[in-house]
Amino acid sequence: MQDQSEIIRLEADAVNSARTRQPLYAPRRKIFPKRASGDFRRFKWIVMAITLGIYYLTPWLRWDRGPFAPDQAVLIDLVNRRFYFFFIEIWPQEFFFVAGLLVMAGIGLFLVTSTVGRAWCGYTCPQTVWVDLFLVVERAIEGDRNARIKLDAAPWSCRKIVTRVIKHTIWLCIAVATGGAWIFYFADAPKLVADFVTGAAVASAYMTVAILTATTYTLGGLMREQVCTYMCPWPRIQAAMLDETSLTVTYNDWRGEPRSRHAKRMALAGKSVGDCVDCDACVAVCPMGIDIRDGQQLECITCALCIDACDGVMDKLGKERGLISYTTLNDYNANMALATAGGTRLVNPALVRDPDGRLSNKVAHISLRKLFRLRTLIYLGVWSAIGLFMVYALLTRNRLELNVLHDRNPQFVVLSDGSIRNGYTLKLLNMVPRQRSVRLSLKGALPAASMSVLGSGKPEGGAFDIELEPDRLKTIKVFVRQAAGQAAAPFQEFKFVIEDNAGGERADYTATFNAPETAQ
Repeated sequence: MQDQSEIIRLEADAVNSARTRQPLYAPRRKIFPKRASGDFRRFKWIVMAITLGIYYLTPWLRWDRGPFAPDQAVLIDLVNRRFYFFFIEIWPQEFFFVAGLLVMAGIGLFLVTSTVGRAWCGYTCPQTVWVDLFLVVERAIEGDRNARIKLDAAPWSCRKIVTRVIKHTIWLCIAVATGGAWIFYFADAPKLVADFVTGAAVASAYMTVAILTATTYTLGGLMREQVCTYMCPWPRIQAAMLDETSLTVTYNDWRGEPRSRHAKRMALAGKSVGDCVDCDACVAVCPMGIDIRDGQQLECITCALCIDACDGVMDKLGKERGLISYTTLNDYNANMALATAGGTRLVNPALVRDPDGRLSNKVAHISLRKLFRLRTLIYLGVWSAIGLFMVYALLTRNRLELNVLHDRNPQFVVLSDGSIRNGYTLKLLNMVPRQRSVRLSLKGALPAASMSVLGSGKPEGGAFDIELEPDRLKTIKVFVRQAAGQAAAPFQEFKFVIEDNAGGERADYTATFNAPETAQ
């Protein structure tokens, strides 16, 4: 166990502290977060590696769909109006699948927030991920917190200029790669990168890269915490998602107060003293520039780096971890009541410890059981139901569609032999990347009817075989003729039916055969 005098004291001011927060238009005070180490920092490294890997590498993954479809695993093909995701192909009329995913994402965000607070903001938000990446570059070039503060305050010199140029050049390279990766989702990546480098790509590709480069560089490198504080609406909305059983990063002042940098001296004097030694390590590592000891603040993204910093100090002092921890409001209130004897006195950390100095078994701790409550179960149930419905719809959807448009002028023609003919435009959609042969036929109450396909070169009959190109829409003109005296009514319903000759899928469309009133 180390003596408290050996704990490094950090000169760190909470830039966004609730006690010292400046007006909106006050000049920005730069934040120089110190590098943290610990379980949560390692988890953030893992999340950053996974999310950046997915974003940058996904357009280069291949997926064989045959000779008539692109082989890029994930592709938003705006030209042909398709969305490819590995073995899934989404057509424009199936956009409800995308809408369902967006609804699931929203409900999932509500579920995560109501359970573990702003975990999205702290770990997987693109702003957080790219700020972390930019900070890695900054630390590698300029050094950790103290070195960066010293460099920023130093007058401009050759060394400072070179250092800053190198840093911002790398930031710009990252920003360009970010914009470049985005456009690869909308065209074949290997071909597009060759066209882009040689100047043969379309103008929209260069404009998109330029815009995303500027926004990534500005938001991730220059503005950083200001985006979360002033531009993002989620800090204001997430409060409605939290309740007394939601996990949030909390300073446990029932254990840490009264804080002191001379705890041993105060203890010898018989004064009450908490575990917080006021080292400001939690402030120094905070990327948002807040002091978590001020309580919950909208700037806090619950990245938990302050937990890692504080746990490291507690380890050096030989005290239990958790002075700053993920906890619920219910547990915090219960422990505060224990430390204040039911609210009848000031905080006394001795009341939460046994005579041997260990934390009392009466202290409330995190329990996974507490997280599974009615609210989170409802979110989880709705999220799961939407997901299962979408999976069912995806597995049972028909990849053959038929749409029919009746001729409007004329609606019918009476031929020289007295028979009545109606014209129709049929649209046959083959939604698979292979050629198919389908059989077109008539079904329903339309006696003595036959049809002919314009341009087929085949005689009039009751059915026709039609070849459909892979992943394409085929439009044909069809005439349906009913013999003289067979029309039972001015409007008769029947069905056009198409069936895959290889077996399996079929589609039908209910159409109307029109006849003159005198034909009955």
